[in-house]
Amino acid sequence: MRVAAFGLIGVAVLVVVLQGIGDAPCARAELPRKAADQPVLPARLPMAAAGDLMAFSAESREGPDQVTLIDAKAMVMGVYHIDRATGMIELKCVRKFRWDLQMEEFNGMRPLPRQIRDLVEPR
Repeated sequence: MRVAAFGLIGVAVLVVVLQGIGDAPCARAELPRKAADQPVLPARLPMAAAGDLMAFSAESREGPDQVTLIDAKAMVMGVYHIDRATGMIELKCVRKFRWDLQMEEFNGMRPLPRQIRDLVEPR
């Protein structure tokens, strides 16, 4: 268990380091394109993966940075906050989401999935 925890933290640190490298101008060599040719994409979310483990990092202007680790095989996620001033890493939450994903709906807006299903499926 202790080895797994250190492995997760190691991946989190790797994501933060790779994020800094990825921001260097030489790390993103792209062919020049016209602005009209470029697709509109959501904001970049740094990510790294190793096997079934994925790590996402997000910087915050007014608070700690956040690293989210997802173990796809175990269906567990963990969230860490990293204080930029001190470098301290704090585990904020761990959740097994397997059963979450078994629900058809939760906290959703209309039309709900079952309402759409009733409209689409023949009677």
